[in-house]
Amino acid sequence: MRTFNDGTGTPRVDFAARAVIARARVGEPTYDIVTVGGGLGGASLAMAMAARGARVLVGERERRFADRVRGEALAPWGIESARALGIGDLLTTDVGHELRWFDIFFAGSQVNRRDVPATTPQGVGWLAFFHPAAQERVIEAAARAGATVRRGVRVRDVRPGSPSTIVVESASGVEEITARLVVAADGRRSVARKWGGFATRRDTERHLFSGVLFEDHAAPPDASAIFFHPGGRIALCFPQGDGRVRAYVGFNKDADPPRTSEYTVERFIVEAVRTGVPKEWYDGARQAGPLAIFDATDDWVDHPYRDGVALVGDAAATSDPTWGQGMSLTLRDARTLAERLAADDDWERAGHAYAAEHDRYAEIVRRADGWFSELFMTIGAEADARRMRALPLIAKDPSRFVDVPLSGPDIGIDDGSRRRFFGEE
Repeated sequence: MRTFNDGTGTPRVDFAARAVIARARVGEPTYDIVTVGGGLGGASLAMAMAARGARVLVGERERRFADRVRGEALAPWGIESARALGIGDLLTTDVGHELRWFDIFFAGSQVNRRDVPATTPQGVGWLAFFHPAAQERVIEAAARAGATVRRGVRVRDVRPGSPSTIVVESASGVEEITARLVVAADGRRSVARKWGGFATRRDTERHLFSGVLFEDHAAPPDASAIFFHPGGRIALCFPQGDGRVRAYVGFNKDADPPRTSEYTVERFIVEAVRTGVPKEWYDGARQAGPLAIFDATDDWVDHPYRDGVALVGDAAATSDPTWGQGMSLTLRDARTLAERLAADDDWERAGHAYAAEHDRYAEIVRRADGWFSELFMTIGAEADARRMRALPLIAKDPSRFVDVPLSGPDIGIDDGSRRRFFGEE
């Protein structure tokens, strides 16, 4: 395998040389990698691989990224993956707003203020940003790195194989494109996942989640804030700077959540204040983006690689947005897949190695999220008793807190972690 040094001291694989060998083995695929989707997952992978010399095509349906309600706060462990992919400075400098403090409120009272950079292995705070702006920056960076970016195209089929094939439709017609690897990065409603032959698993329905972007919001600009209400509600505020705040409210499905048809911004604010957000934060606030409420149930694929097709981001595993892990998982997927491909000439083997690693860390995140849901979002006398036992112990000994949502899955958890978190030992 030929390698070269990119000036950082890190050996890089010469994919241009590798591609000649690969084409001789498997025919003449048009690209090394085609990503179905050019959001943060697809574009960051494309940028990282194109920078290493791979021939990459990014197929993106949207000609311009639109605002939708989704995660807009990257946890410290997600920032670590962004840096490894080469987009850390881009997100931090161009579009990001760091939130140093993590404020936790319960039943209307503040119970914790955490200095995030001082207490996480990554040494950084949460990073909040306007998602469409981040997507535009990263897909532009992918193009600068040498990836071919085609926008306004619709993928009509994915056919696993060696090489794999995608069928795309654009203004110029329908065409087939072959690649050594097709990467499905087309979100929680992924059609590429279905065409690739992957079976999806689904968790038990627990929560509904809602969000909206505000301007002239009065939340403190340097802190992420999370409000728990023992009646099965949660509210979160992630400031983006200059008075812009992406605000969320989540509901236990049995806690009388609003119906979608009845949900308005006015009702959203009522529910946020009911959960514990100070009313004055919303005095003068103006809606600056769409409002949405949706089912927050996890779904996932076991082993998201088969026969020349890999899944990343929400196509591989959605994460309950209540706990803010979705973007971090997406970038961890892109990072892991890029690293495995760079390390192994046999991309079939590399794809399986990626999938096995994905299953490991995604399961840790899913397990930790479930513990948080059980402790903070369940309702009833038994749930109240559990909180009365656990929360004073966590306040007295912060090491009982399961820190996966901030520090990431590599800190590891086990049954002992669970017992300490729930105050059972």
